Amino acid sequence: MAEAVLIDLFDLTLNSQKNFQTLLKTLNAVPHHHAAKTKFRCIMCCSNISCERNSDRDSYDLETSNGLSALLREFETVSNPSMAALLYTIKQKIDEKNLSSIKVIVPMHRKALMKAFIDRLFTDVYNFEFEDLQVTLRGGLLKQSTEINMITTQELEAIQNEIETYLRSLPALKGELTIITSPLISDIFIHGFTTRTGGISYIPTLSSFNLFSSSKRRDPKVVVQENLRRLGSAAGFNVKKFYRIKTDHANDVWVMGRKEPESYDGITTNQRGVTIAALGADCIPIVFADPVKKACGVAHSGWKGTLLGVAMATVNAMIAEYGCSLEDIIVILGPSVGPCCFSLPRESAKAFHNLHPECVRLFDSPNPYVDIRKATRILLEQGGILPQNIRDQEQDLNLCTSCHPDKFFSHVRDGLNFGTQIGFISIRE
Repeated sequence: MAEAVLIDLFDLTLNSQKNFQTLLKTLNAVPHHHAAKTKFRCIMCCSNISCERNSDRDSYDLETSNGLSALLREFETVSNPSMAALLYTIKQKIDEKNLSSIKVIVPMHRKALMKAFIDRLFTDVYNFEFEDLQVTLRGGLLKQSTEINMITTQELEAIQNEIETYLRSLPALKGELTIITSPLISDIFIHGFTTRTGGISYIPTLSSFNLFSSSKRRDPKVVVQENLRRLGSAAGFNVKKFYRIKTDHANDVWVMGRKEPESYDGITTNQRGVTIAALGADCIPIVFADPVKKACGVAHSGWKGTLLGVAMATVNAMIAEYGCSLEDIIVILGPSVGPCCFSLPRESAKAFHNLHPECVRLFDSPNPYVDIRKATRILLEQGGILPQNIRDQEQDLNLCTSCHPDKFFSHVRDGLNFGTQIGFISIRE
């Protein structure tokens, strides 16, 4: 049973008695067939619902015809001349109700188009079922053919452009876009750490500047890409040359220019104009910069990656590949969860206590609190990075992500459907 039922009348002209009766039958069936579970029933159209009989001049409003107004009150009508705007509005209504099972009743000639829009605006969180709305077009019966269910490359590009244009028009949510930077990093680099404000993601735990999309979240790639476009515009980097780490909570590093591993928690590069980024939503996004050799890196350091030495693995990759010197490398630790909010089972916390007792609070408890930032700093200093070249206490960098829901996303605080901020760096062209 579908939790939401959408009836697509976007470009449908009811120019025959048969079409009118088909629609009447469909509308009447929805409340009966889906009454138990359906929480949202919607009619989609491009403007006011209307139909024509016999000729273009003989038209009337569907709402006032044949006593249909009572039946229509069972449905919410959403209209917009843009399919992108129409479906995005409906998606927000579906998400407000936390629904995921959706039936779309759509004329056969529009099914492929509808699926193309849905593929871009929804993720695998949603389960779609399609049902044909059996209508005729001008000139007689609608014939099934493979052409009806085909979308050309040009049409797909037009769909993508329509969606992107609409998303660009949306206002920023929860305040202005904010980028945290460090004065320790030279101006030959573009760098920063994002917060959660200034984007268009509207789902509470992802709102508003979420910068990662997955099949398990409700934010589609097109929304994340629009957030990224806004970041690139504000920071001054080219989003077409943007690379995120592929997190595995380990210590593998991709040296850009070499074969890309399947997963990695660090990236290094000396290519100008290429922006690299580390994800973070409690884990530490770390940025590395060497102004002498003009090389940079990023790392994603959660508690597992911290213990596995991902930070020094990134440093060592810069030394091996670009001839960097330890004393020249600047390391900035981005916002992460603090020891106030992050705990581990005692067996896991023991490794941090062995590194340094100050990395653990309440060690004798079943779930001691762990300071992954202090542990990362200790490991970097042990590896030879100068203490004065490591920054994690300026501006908002040292704020706990879990304690500051107004500024940061947090997995610990928000659960599985959490948003993501990033640390990024590039060498100016």
